[in-house]
Amino acid sequence: MSACESNFLELLQIMKKLRSSDGCPWDREQTNDSLKMFAIEEAYEVLEAIESGSHEELKDELGDLLLQVVFHSQIQDEKGNFDIEDVAKAIKEKLIRRHPHVFADVEVLDSNDVIKNWNKIKLQEKELKGSISSTSIFNDIPKSFPSLYRAQEVQKRVSKVGFDWLEIDDILSKLEEELHELRVALKSNNTEHVRNEIGDLLFTCVNISRFLGYNAEDLLRINIKKFEKRFEFVEKKIKQKKMNFSDLTINEINTYWNEAKKADL
Repeated sequence: MSACESNFLELLQIMKKLRSSDGCPWDREQTNDSLKMFAIEEAYEVLEAIESGSHEELKDELGDLLLQVVFHSQIQDEKGNFDIEDVAKAIKEKLIRRHPHVFADVEVLDSNDVIKNWNKIKLQEKELKGSISSTSIFNDIPKSFPSLYRAQEVQKRVSKVGFDWLEIDDILSKLEEELHELRVALKSNNTEHVRNEIGDLLFTCVNISRFLGYNAEDLLRINIKKFEKRFEFVEKKIKQKKMNFSDLTINEINTYWNEAKKADL
């Protein structure tokens, strides 16, 4: 038995122990439903670790994410539905099935062909399972996706059937149009109109990001981090002066903000 197999089996045994009658009260109380948000949190922490460039952080966060898979599988094993081996078998078979250009005799020209085949096989799988409730191209986009991510996925789907912008300048013109409509809505003092126009503006921004090959969710997350870092610089400067935000005008605060920008924070 390799070290990898040994460590993984030990992890499974630890999970079983934690869920046992003489294990941990908190772990015993958990259900798939009570744990579901942890999976999302751990996945985002993996993203942060990747962006940090730290191999150690990534190792730790991947471990936390793996724990979620093991935890959920153990709960289902106790119910007699499936176990971690069934999970591994399912993904093994799926990978082989969705890579016929590697494990069968299908030929592909490039990664675009791979994606086309993947989506075609994925649709066939859903049809066989009877899990497609409609013929809409949106039917398998999880409703739980973050809004920016879901917006981008919706736009990608319609792009695949030919409903897309031809040039980036066309989308930028649309952005200007939506911004103008928001200004009009603000003047009308119609709350519902304002909400709708802000939504249209956000959706158009996602379209710009997608069209240029960027992930809007990633871009916003990175921008938020940048904003936080710059504002922390401002907070530090104000504390050094032994002052509070309430002691300063917005122009004075902006002076520190510009310092943070010059420092390339």
